[in-house]
Amino acid sequence: MTSRGIQAWAWVHKWTSLISTVFMLLLCITGLPLIFHHEIGHLLGTEVEAPKMPADTPRASLDRVLEVARAKHPDRVVQFVSQAEDDDAMWFVTLTPTPDPTDDFKSVVVDARTAEVLGQPRFDEGFMYVMFKLHVDLFAGLPGKLFLGFMGLLLLIAIVSGVVLYAPFMRKLEFGTVRRERRPRVKWLDLHNLLGIVTLVWLFTVGATGMINTWADLLIKYWQYDKLTVLMAPYKGQPVVPAAERGSVQKSLDVALAHAPHMKPSFIAFPGTAFSSPHHNAVFLRGNEPLTSRLLQPVLVDAKTNELTAAPALPWYLTGLLLSQPLHFGDYGGMPMQILWALLDIATIIVLGSGLYLWIRKGRTVPTPVVPAVLPPVSSGRPSIVPE
Repeated sequence: MTSRGIQAWAWVHKWTSLISTVFMLLLCITGLPLIFHHEIGHLLGTEVEAPKMPADTPRASLDRVLEVARAKHPDRVVQFVSQAEDDDAMWFVTLTPTPDPTDDFKSVVVDARTAEVLGQPRFDEGFMYVMFKLHVDLFAGLPGKLFLGFMGLLLLIAIVSGVVLYAPFMRKLEFGTVRRERRPRVKWLDLHNLLGIVTLVWLFTVGATGMINTWADLLIKYWQYDKLTVLMAPYKGQPVVPAAERGSVQKSLDVALAHAPHMKPSFIAFPGTAFSSPHHNAVFLRGNEPLTSRLLQPVLVDAKTNELTAAPALPWYLTGLLLSQPLHFGDYGGMPMQILWALLDIATIIVLGSGLYLWIRKGRTVPTPVVPAVLPPVSSGRPSIVPE
């Protein structure tokens, strides 16, 4: 590579890194506790757990579950009801003032077997809520998400440019060399480059999946416009089905499960809400295998008649979104993968910190940053791809 080419790549690496580093450092720090959100929830006593019962304990009707939840907040409507991937003994019922998307929601956790209320956890306060909102949208809603997505794009450019610069920088040094005998700035430069290249694949993976997650709201709206509009053509001009005219939600669930008996419930969106039409209960089912459990199959059931209307396959862009969310936080491999993700996150904090130090000390190499944001897991009381 010519010296002019190296200078051009160095300029790209410098400014993409400088612009995004502060925000990436914030995301890296806030992302660290979110990797262990379940474990921290247990320590803080905010996680709701169902009492142990035999596996063959009969299930309560979903209609009864919803009736119990509504009684706690009679002035609200049910937007969603969901189940955690690893625990089908509880239903998380999300209630809001209107069917429209909002941050003003109440969660009621109901035992799926006894229809007893197990708790009403708050997800809009406390340390983990602050970490989550900073990580997802900087408390700025959709504009905050899109801004962080742009910072994620700059991260990916910084990574690519850093890789291009690494080879000429290291041509006179062995891989992994840290010149400890030199002045502090040189030692930090070597450490910065070493950790940056070692964490390269992880940084790129987490950065790319985080950027995809910031597009969730727009992808969902496009899916509704592109796919649901066609399916809803026979219902054009009809108002949202009033609650008093709706049939049994349990029946809607039974119809969906009969259509896909090899799957299990993930969440149900009610008429007029973000994931449904004005006329349907949208039942989202998931698979039973480690990979298919991350994928969803929507089944649209007429809210009045409980007749199956359609079961469209999710388009590739929503499939990519669903697969990227657990990968972003290391949710695929249990505790070992969470620990690995945390260690790599800490290494990235060092990369970011050393990059800032080098820039302050007039170093020529600027950092490779880390980690944009994700959607709340199902256990937060809403399905993981529900927009904030």
